[in-house]
Amino acid sequence: MTDRVVLAYSGGLDTSVAIGWIAEATGAEVVCVAVDLGQGGEDLEVIRQRALACGAVEAYVADARDEFAEEYCMPALAANGLYLDRYPLVSALSRPVIVKHLVKAARQFGATTVSHGCTGKGNDQVRFEVGITSLAPDLSCLAPVRDLALTREKAIDYATAHKLPIATTKHNPFSIDQNVWGRAVETGFLEDIWNAPTKDVYTYTDDPTFPPVADEVVITFEQGVPVALDGVPVTPLQAIQEMNRRAGAQGVGRIDMVEDRLVGIKSREIYEAPGAIALITAHQELENVTVEREQARFKRNVEQRWSELVYDGMWFSPLKRSLDTFIADTQKYVSGEIRLVLHGGRATVTGRRSLASLYDFNLATYDEGDSYDQSQAKGFIEIYGMTAKLAAARDVKFGQGVDV
Repeated sequence: MTDRVVLAYSGGLDTSVAIGWIAEATGAEVVCVAVDLGQGGEDLEVIRQRALACGAVEAYVADARDEFAEEYCMPALAANGLYLDRYPLVSALSRPVIVKHLVKAARQFGATTVSHGCTGKGNDQVRFEVGITSLAPDLSCLAPVRDLALTREKAIDYATAHKLPIATTKHNPFSIDQNVWGRAVETGFLEDIWNAPTKDVYTYTDDPTFPPVADEVVITFEQGVPVALDGVPVTPLQAIQEMNRRAGAQGVGRIDMVEDRLVGIKSREIYEAPGAIALITAHQELENVTVEREQARFKRNVEQRWSELVYDGMWFSPLKRSLDTFIADTQKYVSGEIRLVLHGGRATVTGRRSLASLYDFNLATYDEGDSYDQSQAKGFIEIYGMTAKLAAARDVKFGQGVDV
């Protein structure tokens, strides 16, 4: 039986050319798998037919939109997942769900190898290959761009020579990856980090310089998951899509940053994630109301490590799985409503309420009805500061006191 290779197929130039390139280099048949993560763009049936026209022996599209929203985006929301405190892991979250469907296809079609279109410079090669071997250690991985020297110039020449049904322009300035959680743009003139992004970089967001009238939205959460917008029930996918639309219209979620790639390169990236940023902003504030202080302090450290693991392609790792358990436990009381005002590129919390709130008005107020016994504060301060006082006295004794 002829060997088979399962290829993660996007419908673009590189992966279209990779079908024939892999077949010629390895003698294997190629099965293409496209995964719908709410990225929009071309019709996925058109993409499937293109894969077959380019030489694939099998091609199918997996509709993973709800799966992606519920099993990947919602855990990221619970973790307030932001790499370097800014990037909501748009591409990093999508890779493990794609990997899952690639491995499933490999089992279904009897493939021994899984292939992807990543270069040797980026994070995605790690995310795909570590993910694949974590789920199926018996499968091997192949990267035509990296392993078979498939450069963009060679891809264009190959597509032209073989009359493949794919656009072969040499002038597309950007590398773009998108899904329902957001959009990532890199390369081209953006590689000069002094260059400001031009208007054509953005698709998910409108220019926040001249925004429409402010948009107020009330987001209802149950155990950390958005379940309604302005009282209208929504699924996780619908919540992300609607917040993409409303926050995007106000220019919320534009990110321009230089980040540390796993392979050691610093890279300039432009991200658009209006729904993700708006939802994370609301979720963080509801946690401020409902999560106990020490638990919240520790969770911030967990969130950072969780985000690093996901960014670094360790979605299926034991540590990430353990952190998921902790994070899920913290969401037990993260239920209630957050009022957000979306305007001029910002999502601003203006109200919060929860039946599980730890905010006690009678303890917080300085007005009539104050139930806080201020007389207890003096003794608390004396005990709390005792170790610092003893250490300071020792410093003075040995001539090491702080000069004032």
